[in-house]
Amino acid sequence: MGAVTRTIEAYNTATDSTNRMHDDTVARTFGFRGGLVPGVDVWAYMTQPCIDRWGERFLTGSTMEARFLSPVYDGELVDVRLDDDGSLTVNGPDGTVCAIGTVQLADALPPVGEVPTASRPDPVPPVTATLLAPGTVLGTLVFPFRQESAAVYLADVRDDHEVYADGAVCHPGFLARQANSVLHLNVELGPWIHVGTRAHHRGLVRDGDVLEVRGRVAAEYERKGHRFVDVDVEVTANGVAVWSAFHTAIWQPRTG
Repeated sequence: MGAVTRTIEAYNTATDSTNRMHDDTVARTFGFRGGLVPGVDVWAYMTQPCIDRWGERFLTGSTMEARFLSPVYDGELVDVRLDDDGSLTVNGPDGTVCAIGTVQLADALPPVGEVPTASRPDPVPPVTATLLAPGTVLGTLVFPFRQESAAVYLADVRDDHEVYADGAVCHPGFLARQANSVLHLNVELGPWIHVGTRAHHRGLVRDGDVLEVRGRVAAEYERKGHRFVDVDVEVTANGVAVWSAFHTAIWQPRTG
């Protein structure tokens, strides 16, 4: 078949978010050149050659994994490549490997882990390691999926594939965003970094479907001065599982 490649102009969608790692000034204090393009948006870029190759089939029965190795910055042209063996690579304009991953279609996916529902805290407490203890169930997010806002999202992640029908069908990168949301809407984070996700694409989400996003902490640990959290995430649409993931973030980056 041969490799499928997309060249995408990266866009930092999160300059106004509560995660100040996407702000130029704050990100520079951690040694970056500027604000980071969100990992979940780089994830969205990585789905584009998958849709080129498999179309809707990718959205209803596949497993994709990605690790984010180097920052992607606003305005950069990145090359996203899908090879015949299922390898995914994102290269920056200077050839730096920014992300790597794998993808494969699957007739049968692992069963969902049945993460329980929980109420969201009010007010949201400042994050601590104790609040991210393994087994902690995060507060459930519930909201309708709407085409109008989804169309804006598609423009933000530079994706014009017809399979999304101008936002009437949900982009998997939008679901990956919810893995971030179920974390930061339950604990008040400082600057933090999404570093990897392994996800199962299980079904389509359409305009008007009610989404429920559940999360449970799988692990919290220190590595090389950073503090990490792993979260099991499940998303249902009208009660049917459509996406699940093992989502990893640095919730407390080292300084200095």
